[in-house]
Amino acid sequence: MLKYFLMLLFLIPVCFFKKMSWLLVQLFMFISFFMFMTELGMNNMLYMVGYGFGIDLMSYGLILLSYWLGGLMIMSSNGIFKMYYFDKLFLMMVLSLILMLLLTFSSLNMLMFYIYFESSLIPTFLLILGWGYQPERIQAGVYLLFYTLVASLPLLMALLKFYDKFNSLELGFVYGLEVKNFYMYLFIIIAFMVKLPMFLVHLWLPKAHVEAPISGSMILAGVLLKLGGYGLLRLMSISLIYCMSYNYIWISISLIGGFLVSLLCLRQVDMKALIAYSSVAHMGIVLCGLMTLNTWGLCGGYMMMISHGLCSSGLFCLSNMGYERLGSRSLLISKGLLSLMPSMSLWWFLLSSSNMAAPPSLNLLSEISLINSVMGWSTNCMILIMLISFFSAAYSLYLYSYSQHGKYYSGMYSYISGLFREYHLLFLHWGPLNLLILNSNMIYYWL
Repeated sequence: MLKYFLMLLFLIPVCFFKKMSWLLVQLFMFISFFMFMTELGMNNMLYMVGYGFGIDLMSYGLILLSYWLGGLMIMSSNGIFKMYYFDKLFLMMVLSLILMLLLTFSSLNMLMFYIYFESSLIPTFLLILGWGYQPERIQAGVYLLFYTLVASLPLLMALLKFYDKFNSLELGFVYGLEVKNFYMYLFIIIAFMVKLPMFLVHLWLPKAHVEAPISGSMILAGVLLKLGGYGLLRLMSISLIYCMSYNYIWISISLIGGFLVSLLCLRQVDMKALIAYSSVAHMGIVLCGLMTLNTWGLCGGYMMMISHGLCSSGLFCLSNMGYERLGSRSLLISKGLLSLMPSMSLWWFLLSSSNMAAPPSLNLLSEISLINSVMGWSTNCMILIMLISFFSAAYSLYLYSYSQHGKYYSGMYSYISGLFREYHLLFLHWGPLNLLILNSNMIYYWL
Protein backbone atom coordinates (compact mmCIF):
# COMPACT_ATOMS: atom_id res chain seq x y z
CA MET A 1 0.00 0.00 0.00
CA LEU A 2 2.92 2.30 0.69
CA LYS A 3 3.62 2.88 -3.02
CA TYR A 4 0.09 4.26 -3.51
CA PHE A 5 0.37 6.58 -0.50
CA LEU A 6 3.75 7.84 -1.70
CA MET A 7 2.46 8.35 -5.23
CA LEU A 8 -0.29 10.64 -3.90
CA LEU A 9 2.10 12.36 -1.51
CA PHE A 10 4.62 13.13 -4.27
CA LEU A 11 1.81 14.41 -6.50
CA ILE A 12 1.23 17.31 -4.10
CA PRO A 13 4.35 19.29 -5.28
CA VAL A 14 3.13 18.74 -8.88
CA CYS A 15 0.07 20.86 -8.00
CA PHE A 16 2.33 23.92 -7.85
CA PHE A 17 3.79 23.54 -11.35
CA LYS A 18 3.30 26.60 -13.55
CA LYS A 19 1.41 25.05 -16.47
CA MET A 20 -1.23 22.32 -16.84
CA SER A 21 -0.53 20.84 -13.41
CA TRP A 22 -4.20 19.86 -13.06
CA LEU A 23 -4.11 17.78 -16.25
CA LEU A 24 -1.02 15.99 -14.97
CA VAL A 25 -2.60 15.29 -11.56
CA GLN A 26 -5.80 14.05 -13.21
CA LEU A 27 -3.81 11.75 -15.48
CA PHE A 28 -1.91 10.31 -12.51
CA MET A 29 -5.17 9.74 -10.61
CA PHE A 30 -6.48 7.56 -13.45
CA ILE A 31 -3.10 5.79 -13.83
CA SER A 32 -3.19 5.02 -10.06
CA PHE A 33 -6.74 3.74 -10.47
CA PHE A 34 -5.76 1.30 -13.22
CA MET A 35 -2.63 0.22 -11.33
CA PHE A 36 -4.68 -0.45 -8.22
CA MET A 37 -7.25 -2.33 -10.29
CA THR A 38 -4.64 -4.95 -11.14
CA GLU A 39 -4.00 -5.65 -7.43
CA LEU A 40 -7.22 -7.65 -6.95
CA GLY A 41 -6.85 -10.71 -4.70
CA MET A 42 -9.75 -13.07 -5.30
CA ASN A 43 -9.90 -14.69 -1.85
CA ASN A 44 -11.13 -12.71 1.12
CA MET A 45 -7.75 -12.62 2.86
CA LEU A 46 -5.83 -9.49 3.75
CA TYR A 47 -3.19 -8.67 1.18
CA MET A 48 -0.70 -5.86 0.47
CA VAL A 49 -0.07 -5.87 4.23
CA GLY A 50 2.70 -3.77 5.74
CA TYR A 51 3.28 -0.83 8.12
CA GLY A 52 -0.15 -1.29 9.71
CA PHE A 53 -1.98 -1.07 6.38
CA GLY A 54 -3.56 -3.71 4.21
CA ILE A 55 -6.67 -4.29 2.14
CA ASP A 56 -9.28 -6.96 1.55
CA LEU A 57 -12.10 -7.07 -0.99
CA MET A 58 -14.27 -4.71 1.08
CA SER A 59 -11.64 -1.95 1.09
CA TYR A 60 -10.69 -2.67 -2.52
CA GLY A 61 -14.01 -1.49 -4.01
CA LEU A 62 -14.13 1.68 -1.93
CA ILE A 63 -10.49 2.61 -2.65
CA LEU A 64 -11.18 2.19 -6.39
CA LEU A 65 -14.24 4.44 -6.00
CA SER A 66 -12.10 7.07 -4.21
CA TYR A 67 -9.47 7.09 -6.98
CA TRP A 68 -12.09 7.21 -9.74
CA LEU A 69 -14.04 10.08 -8.17
CA GLY A 70 -10.78 11.91 -7.39
CA GLY A 71 -9.98 12.05 -11.11
CA LEU A 72 -13.56 13.07 -11.95
CA MET A 73 -13.53 15.83 -9.29
CA ILE A 74 -10.62 17.50 -11.07
CA MET A 75 -12.33 17.05 -14.45
CA SER A 76 -15.57 18.65 -13.20
CA SER A 77 -13.89 21.71 -11.62
CA ASN A 78 -12.89 23.35 -14.88
CA GLY A 79 -14.23 26.75 -13.74
CA ILE A 80 -11.68 26.92 -10.90
CA PHE A 81 -8.75 26.25 -13.28
CA LYS A 82 -10.07 28.60 -15.96
CA MET A 83 -10.44 31.49 -13.52
CA TYR A 84 -7.19 30.63 -11.67
CA TYR A 85 -9.23 30.70 -8.47
CA PHE A 86 -6.53 29.35 -6.09
CA ASP A 87 -6.42 26.34 -8.38
CA LYS A 88 -3.12 24.98 -7.03
CA LEU A 89 -4.39 25.00 -3.46
CA PHE A 90 -7.60 23.38 -4.66
CA LEU A 91 -5.63 20.52 -6.25
CA MET A 92 -3.68 20.11 -3.04
CA MET A 93 -6.95 19.81 -1.07
CA VAL A 94 -8.32 17.18 -3.46
CA LEU A 95 -5.13 15.11 -3.24
CA SER A 96 -5.03 15.40 0.58
CA LEU A 97 -8.64 14.23 0.76
CA ILE A 98 -8.05 11.21 -1.48
CA LEU A 99 -4.92 10.34 0.54
CA MET A 100 -6.90 10.48 3.80
CA LEU A 101 -9.60 8.25 2.32
CA LEU A 102 -7.02 5.72 1.15
CA LEU A 103 -5.42 5.66 4.61
CA THR A 104 -8.87 5.21 6.21
CA PHE A 105 -9.91 2.31 4.01
CA SER A 106 -6.60 0.47 4.37
CA SER A 107 -6.01 0.93 8.13
CA LEU A 108 -5.75 -2.33 10.05
CA ASN A 109 -5.73 -0.66 13.45
CA MET A 110 -9.00 0.75 14.83
CA LEU A 111 -7.36 3.80 16.38
CA MET A 112 -5.58 4.65 13.11
CA PHE A 113 -8.89 4.13 11.32
CA TYR A 114 -10.51 6.62 13.72
CA ILE A 115 -7.75 9.22 13.23
CA TYR A 116 -7.88 9.09 9.41
CA PHE A 117 -11.69 8.91 9.50
CA GLU A 118 -11.69 12.25 11.34
CA SER A 119 -8.82 13.72 9.29
CA SER A 120 -10.85 13.41 6.08
CA LEU A 121 -13.09 16.12 7.57
CA ILE A 122 -10.37 18.79 7.36
CA PRO A 123 -9.88 18.90 3.55
CA THR A 124 -13.68 18.63 3.07
CA PHE A 125 -14.23 21.53 5.48
CA LEU A 126 -11.60 23.63 3.65
CA LEU A 127 -13.11 22.76 0.24
CA ILE A 128 -16.53 24.00 1.39
CA LEU A 129 -15.10 27.11 3.05
CA GLY A 130 -12.70 28.05 0.28
CA TRP A 131 -14.58 27.24 -2.92
CA GLY A 132 -18.24 27.12 -1.83
CA TYR A 133 -20.87 29.35 -3.40
CA GLN A 134 -22.89 31.38 -0.86
CA PRO A 135 -21.86 33.11 2.39
CA GLU A 136 -23.80 30.39 4.28
CA ARG A 137 -20.95 28.00 3.49
CA ILE A 138 -19.32 28.92 6.83
CA GLN A 139 -22.42 27.76 8.69
CA ALA A 140 -22.57 24.59 6.52
CA GLY A 141 -18.89 23.85 7.25
CA VAL A 142 -19.38 24.31 10.99
CA TYR A 143 -22.47 22.03 10.90
CA LEU A 144 -20.47 19.35 9.12
CA LEU A 145 -17.56 19.65 11.53
CA PHE A 146 -19.51 19.68 14.79
CA TYR A 147 -22.08 17.04 13.93
CA THR A 148 -19.30 14.62 13.03
CA LEU A 149 -16.91 15.54 15.85
CA VAL A 150 -19.51 15.46 18.62
CA ALA A 151 -20.72 12.03 17.49
CA SER A 152 -17.17 10.71 17.05
CA LEU A 153 -15.84 11.50 20.52
CA PRO A 154 -17.84 8.64 22.13
CA LEU A 155 -16.35 6.31 19.47
CA LEU A 156 -12.83 7.26 20.60
CA MET A 157 -13.77 6.60 24.23
CA ALA A 158 -15.27 3.23 23.26
CA LEU A 159 -12.10 2.25 21.35
CA LEU A 160 -9.86 3.17 24.29
CA LYS A 161 -12.10 1.16 26.64
CA PHE A 162 -11.92 -1.75 24.18
CA TYR A 163 -8.13 -1.56 24.23
CA ASP A 164 -8.14 -1.48 28.02
CA LYS A 165 -10.18 -4.71 28.07
CA PHE A 166 -8.63 -6.75 25.24
CA ASN A 167 -5.13 -5.16 24.85
CA SER A 168 -5.49 -4.97 21.08
CA LEU A 169 -7.07 -2.70 18.49
CA GLU A 170 -5.94 -4.68 15.44
CA LEU A 171 -8.89 -5.41 13.16
CA GLY A 172 -7.62 -8.93 12.46
CA PHE A 173 -7.75 -9.85 16.17
CA VAL A 174 -11.13 -8.39 17.12
CA TYR A 175 -13.31 -10.80 15.13
CA GLY A 176 -14.94 -13.22 17.54
CA LEU A 177 -14.49 -10.91 20.54
CA GLU A 178 -17.75 -9.81 22.16
CA VAL A 179 -18.29 -6.54 24.01
CA LYS A 180 -21.07 -7.09 26.56
CA ASN A 181 -21.77 -3.44 27.27
CA PHE A 182 -24.74 -1.52 25.90
CA TYR A 183 -23.00 1.89 26.05
CA MET A 184 -20.00 0.57 24.11
CA TYR A 185 -22.40 -0.69 21.42
CA LEU A 186 -24.16 2.68 21.31
CA PHE A 187 -20.92 4.72 21.20
CA ILE A 188 -19.39 2.57 18.46
CA ILE A 189 -22.47 2.78 16.26
CA ILE A 190 -23.54 6.43 16.74
CA ALA A 191 -20.49 7.98 15.00
CA PHE A 192 -21.15 5.99 11.84
CA MET A 193 -24.87 6.80 11.98
CA VAL A 194 -24.10 10.50 11.73
CA LYS A 195 -21.63 9.95 8.92
CA LEU A 196 -24.07 7.85 6.86
CA PRO A 197 -26.27 9.97 7.74
CA MET A 198 -29.23 8.38 9.49
CA PHE A 199 -32.53 10.29 9.53
CA LEU A 200 -32.70 12.67 12.56
CA VAL A 201 -28.94 13.30 12.42
CA HIS A 202 -28.91 14.19 8.71
CA LEU A 203 -29.30 17.97 8.88
CA TRP A 204 -25.64 18.68 8.12
CA LEU A 205 -25.77 16.85 4.77
CA PRO A 206 -28.20 19.00 2.70
CA LYS A 207 -26.52 22.14 4.05
CA ALA A 208 -23.02 20.91 3.20
CA HIS A 209 -24.10 19.77 -0.29
CA VAL A 210 -25.89 22.98 -1.21
CA GLU A 211 -22.96 25.17 -0.16
CA ALA A 212 -20.10 22.94 -1.38
CA PRO A 213 -18.43 23.39 -4.78
CA ILE A 214 -19.15 20.65 -7.32
CA SER A 215 -16.02 18.67 -6.39
CA GLY A 216 -16.99 18.85 -2.70
CA SER A 217 -20.49 17.54 -3.44
CA MET A 218 -19.09 14.73 -5.59
CA ILE A 219 -16.66 13.41 -2.99
CA LEU A 220 -19.15 13.97 -0.16
CA ALA A 221 -21.89 11.95 -1.89
CA GLY A 222 -19.48 9.54 -3.56
CA VAL A 223 -17.12 8.47 -0.79
CA LEU A 224 -17.45 10.34 2.52
CA LEU A 225 -20.96 9.02 3.22
CA LYS A 226 -19.60 5.52 2.59
CA LEU A 227 -17.19 5.89 5.54
CA GLY A 228 -20.19 5.40 7.83
CA GLY A 229 -21.26 2.18 6.12
CA TYR A 230 -17.68 0.92 5.97
CA GLY A 231 -17.20 1.59 9.69
CA LEU A 232 -20.41 -0.29 10.54
CA LEU A 233 -19.37 -3.27 8.40
CA ARG A 234 -15.99 -3.39 10.15
CA LEU A 235 -16.98 -2.78 13.77
CA MET A 236 -20.50 -4.20 14.18
CA SER A 237 -19.01 -7.65 14.67
CA ILE A 238 -17.64 -6.76 18.12
CA SER A 239 -21.10 -6.31 19.68
CA LEU A 240 -23.31 -8.79 17.84
CA ILE A 241 -25.39 -9.63 20.94
CA TYR A 242 -26.56 -6.03 21.26
CA CYS A 243 -26.88 -5.68 17.48
CA MET A 244 -29.41 -8.52 17.44
CA SER A 245 -31.30 -7.03 20.40
CA TYR A 246 -31.47 -3.34 19.46
CA ASN A 247 -31.01 -3.01 15.69
CA TYR A 248 -34.78 -2.85 15.18
CA ILE A 249 -34.65 0.74 16.52
CA TRP A 250 -32.29 1.92 13.76
CA ILE A 251 -34.19 -0.02 11.07
CA SER A 252 -37.49 1.60 12.16
CA ILE A 253 -36.00 5.11 12.20
CA SER A 254 -34.38 4.59 8.78
CA LEU A 255 -37.53 3.24 7.14
CA ILE A 256 -39.80 5.99 8.47
CA GLY A 257 -37.07 8.58 7.77
CA GLY A 258 -36.57 7.31 4.21
CA PHE A 259 -40.28 7.76 3.52
CA LEU A 260 -40.41 11.26 5.07
CA VAL A 261 -37.26 12.40 3.25
CA SER A 262 -38.71 11.10 -0.05
CA LEU A 263 -41.75 13.33 0.55
CA LEU A 264 -39.39 16.23 1.29
CA CYS A 265 -37.66 15.64 -2.07
CA LEU A 266 -40.96 16.19 -3.87
CA ARG A 267 -41.18 19.79 -2.69
CA GLN A 268 -37.57 20.89 -3.23
CA VAL A 269 -36.94 23.70 -5.69
CA ASP A 270 -33.13 23.62 -5.52
CA MET A 271 -31.77 20.76 -7.65
CA LYS A 272 -28.78 20.18 -5.39
CA ALA A 273 -30.96 20.03 -2.27
CA LEU A 274 -33.21 17.47 -3.99
CA ILE A 275 -30.26 15.22 -4.89
CA ALA A 276 -28.82 15.65 -1.36
CA TYR A 277 -32.10 14.59 0.29
CA SER A 278 -32.35 11.62 -2.09
CA SER A 279 -28.91 10.57 -0.75
CA VAL A 280 -30.37 10.52 2.78
CA ALA A 281 -33.21 8.27 1.59
CA HIS A 282 -30.81 5.89 -0.19
CA MET A 283 -28.39 5.68 2.72
CA GLY A 284 -31.36 5.00 5.00
CA ILE A 285 -32.08 1.82 3.02
CA VAL A 286 -28.35 0.92 3.19
CA LEU A 287 -28.48 1.26 6.98
CA CYS A 288 -31.58 -1.00 7.12
CA GLY A 289 -29.75 -3.64 5.07
CA LEU A 290 -26.61 -3.51 7.23
CA MET A 291 -28.63 -3.68 10.45
CA THR A 292 -30.50 -6.85 9.44
CA LEU A 293 -27.11 -8.65 9.65
CA ASN A 294 -27.94 -11.14 6.90
CA THR A 295 -25.95 -11.85 3.73
CA TRP A 296 -28.42 -10.14 1.39
CA GLY A 297 -28.37 -7.00 3.54
CA LEU A 298 -24.59 -6.74 3.98
CA CYS A 299 -23.84 -7.37 0.30
CA GLY A 300 -26.74 -5.20 -0.89
CA GLY A 301 -25.63 -2.35 1.41
CA TYR A 302 -22.06 -2.56 0.12
CA MET A 303 -23.29 -2.63 -3.49
CA MET A 304 -25.64 0.31 -2.92
CA MET A 305 -22.75 2.31 -1.46
CA ILE A 306 -20.75 1.90 -4.66
CA SER A 307 -23.68 2.43 -7.05
CA HIS A 308 -25.02 5.43 -5.13
CA GLY A 309 -21.52 6.95 -5.12
CA LEU A 310 -21.39 6.96 -8.93
CA CYS A 311 -25.05 7.86 -9.56
CA SER A 312 -25.36 10.68 -7.03
CA SER A 313 -22.01 12.17 -8.07
CA GLY A 314 -23.17 12.18 -11.74
CA LEU A 315 -26.42 13.95 -10.81
CA PHE A 316 -24.48 16.62 -8.91
CA CYS A 317 -22.33 17.14 -12.03
CA LEU A 318 -25.46 17.64 -14.14
CA SER A 319 -26.96 20.17 -11.74
CA ASN A 320 -23.62 22.02 -11.75
CA MET A 321 -23.55 22.16 -15.58
CA GLY A 322 -26.87 23.97 -15.50
CA TYR A 323 -25.66 26.22 -12.70
CA GLU A 324 -22.49 27.23 -14.61
CA ARG A 325 -24.61 28.44 -17.54
CA LEU A 326 -27.69 29.86 -15.82
CA GLY A 327 -26.29 31.04 -12.51
CA SER A 328 -29.16 29.28 -10.72
CA ARG A 329 -30.03 25.78 -9.60
CA SER A 330 -33.71 26.60 -9.13
CA LEU A 331 -36.17 24.37 -10.97
CA LEU A 332 -38.29 27.50 -11.52
CA ILE A 333 -35.59 29.00 -13.76
CA SER A 334 -33.85 25.98 -15.26
CA LYS A 335 -36.91 24.56 -17.02
CA GLY A 336 -37.26 23.41 -20.61
CA LEU A 337 -33.62 22.35 -20.98
CA LEU A 338 -34.76 19.73 -23.49
CA SER A 339 -35.40 22.52 -26.02
CA LEU A 340 -31.93 23.98 -25.65
CA MET A 341 -29.63 21.05 -24.85
CA PRO A 342 -31.30 17.86 -26.08
CA SER A 343 -28.06 15.84 -25.93
CA MET A 344 -27.58 16.77 -22.25
CA SER A 345 -31.18 15.66 -21.59
CA LEU A 346 -30.17 12.10 -22.50
CA TRP A 347 -27.70 12.13 -19.59
CA TRP A 348 -30.35 13.61 -17.30
CA PHE A 349 -32.61 10.74 -18.27
CA LEU A 350 -29.95 8.03 -17.89
CA LEU A 351 -28.76 9.17 -14.46
CA SER A 352 -32.29 9.92 -13.15
CA SER A 353 -33.41 6.46 -14.22
CA SER A 354 -30.36 4.92 -12.49
CA ASN A 355 -31.28 6.92 -9.37
CA MET A 356 -34.70 5.25 -9.32
CA ALA A 357 -33.02 1.81 -9.71
CA ALA A 358 -33.95 1.10 -13.32
CA PRO A 359 -32.19 -1.77 -15.11
CA PRO A 360 -29.40 -2.34 -16.06
CA SER A 361 -27.84 -0.18 -13.33
CA LEU A 362 -26.11 -1.59 -10.27
CA ASN A 363 -28.70 0.31 -8.18
CA LEU A 364 -31.33 -2.21 -9.28
CA LEU A 365 -29.40 -5.24 -8.05
CA SER A 366 -28.50 -3.54 -4.78
CA GLU A 367 -32.09 -2.41 -4.16
CA ILE A 368 -33.41 -5.95 -4.83
CA SER A 369 -30.85 -7.33 -2.33
CA LEU A 370 -31.80 -4.74 0.29
CA ILE A 371 -35.54 -5.29 -0.15
CA ASN A 372 -34.91 -9.05 0.16
CA SER A 373 -32.95 -8.58 3.37
CA VAL A 374 -35.44 -6.22 5.06
CA MET A 375 -38.43 -8.35 4.03
CA GLY A 376 -36.62 -11.47 5.29
CA TRP A 377 -36.01 -9.69 8.59
CA SER A 378 -39.67 -8.72 9.04
CA THR A 379 -42.64 -8.61 6.67
CA ASN A 380 -44.03 -5.66 8.67
CA CYS A 381 -41.57 -3.47 6.78
CA MET A 382 -43.32 -4.18 3.47
CA ILE A 383 -45.48 -1.03 3.36
CA LEU A 384 -42.63 1.37 4.14
CA ILE A 385 -40.21 -0.31 1.71
CA MET A 386 -42.92 -0.12 -0.95
CA LEU A 387 -43.48 3.60 -0.29
CA ILE A 388 -39.74 4.39 -0.32
CA SER A 389 -39.30 2.57 -3.66
CA PHE A 390 -42.32 4.32 -5.15
CA PHE A 391 -41.32 7.80 -4.03
CA SER A 392 -37.73 7.18 -5.12
CA ALA A 393 -39.11 6.87 -8.66
CA ALA A 394 -41.45 9.83 -8.05
CA TYR A 395 -38.76 12.34 -7.08
CA SER A 396 -36.38 11.14 -9.81
CA LEU A 397 -39.14 11.72 -12.39
CA TYR A 398 -39.96 15.07 -10.77
CA LEU A 399 -36.31 16.16 -11.08
CA TYR A 400 -36.13 15.04 -14.71
CA SER A 401 -39.48 16.34 -15.93
CA TYR A 402 -39.30 19.72 -14.18
CA SER A 403 -35.80 20.46 -15.43
CA GLN A 404 -36.29 19.22 -19.01
CA HIS A 405 -39.87 20.18 -19.83
CA GLY A 406 -41.93 23.34 -19.54
CA LYS A 407 -41.68 26.86 -20.92
CA TYR A 408 -38.04 27.82 -20.85
CA TYR A 409 -36.66 31.02 -19.39
CA SER A 410 -35.93 33.59 -22.14
CA GLY A 411 -32.53 34.48 -20.64
CA MET A 412 -31.36 31.02 -21.63
CA TYR A 413 -30.79 32.00 -25.27
CA SER A 414 -27.18 32.78 -24.30
CA TYR A 415 -26.82 29.07 -23.50
CA ILE A 416 -24.14 27.05 -25.26
CA SER A 417 -24.32 23.34 -25.92
CA GLY A 418 -22.49 20.81 -23.75
CA LEU A 419 -18.75 20.49 -24.04
CA PHE A 420 -16.94 17.24 -24.82
CA ARG A 421 -15.36 17.35 -21.35
CA GLU A 422 -18.83 17.35 -19.77
CA TYR A 423 -20.17 14.44 -21.82
CA HIS A 424 -16.99 12.53 -21.08
CA LEU A 425 -17.39 13.23 -17.35
CA LEU A 426 -21.00 12.00 -17.38
CA PHE A 427 -20.10 8.88 -19.32
CA LEU A 428 -17.38 8.06 -16.78
CA HIS A 429 -20.09 8.14 -14.08
CA TRP A 430 -22.76 6.26 -15.98
CA GLY A 431 -20.51 3.68 -17.72
CA PRO A 432 -19.13 1.90 -14.61
CA LEU A 433 -22.54 2.15 -12.89
CA ASN A 434 -24.18 0.08 -15.65
CA LEU A 435 -21.24 -2.15 -16.59
CA LEU A 436 -20.52 -3.32 -13.04
CA ILE A 437 -23.75 -5.33 -13.02
CA LEU A 438 -22.19 -7.65 -15.62
CA ASN A 439 -19.74 -8.90 -13.01
CA SER A 440 -21.68 -8.27 -9.82
CA ASN A 441 -20.67 -11.61 -8.28
CA MET A 442 -17.36 -9.85 -7.42
CA ILE A 443 -19.26 -7.75 -4.90
CA TYR A 444 -20.48 -10.85 -3.05
CA TYR A 445 -16.99 -12.37 -2.60
CA TRP A 446 -15.87 -10.08 0.23
CA LEU A 447 -18.30 -11.43 2.81
